[in-house]
Amino acid sequence: MPQQTPHAAQTPRLAPLDEAAWDDVLKGVVAVTGPLNIFTTLGRHSELFRAWIGLGSMMLLGGTLGPRIRELAILRVAHNSGCAYEWDHHVRIGRDAGLTEVEIGALAGDLDAHAWTSEDWAVVAAADELHATSTLSDAVWSALAKRLDERALIELVMLIGHYQMLAYALNALRVQPDAD
Repeated sequence: MPQQTPHAAQTPRLAPLDEAAWDDVLKGVVAVTGPLNIFTTLGRHSELFRAWIGLGSMMLLGGTLGPRIRELAILRVAHNSGCAYEWDHHVRIGRDAGLTEVEIGALAGDLDAHAWTSEDWAVVAAADELHATSTLSDAVWSALAKRLDERALIELVMLIGHYQMLAYALNALRVQPDAD
């Protein structure tokens, strides 16, 4: 659960785009995912949406990080950002990636209150440090570098930054939860 007041309880600043106005890219995404509010809202800026969906899809579906590492990082970003929309979607994806309910609950709390493996701790600590300082300490970098290759290190930092950026947009635009 995100640490801040969920923004979804507020009125959206931009309503999702009506289906009649969807371009081919948005139609293609919706055909796979369903008409999720994240896509139908961000799809209001079609050029930006096209560029963003490529990067996001690569990191979510085609990246070098394993699903568990990816979801640990994303859920911690959602928590740190108070992004209820991101949190709700990635709790489901995190479960599919093998995260337990205890681990998911721990991601919404104090990092040191859970007995993380050293790899999991490094990933969650990286999300916390990037959120707080916009960089990584040598200790966290070293812990990550023991387990991740060069490409995965780059990808993890980019993933955390990407989902932080997305949390900004979702929170500021007040994108509403999707119907289940």
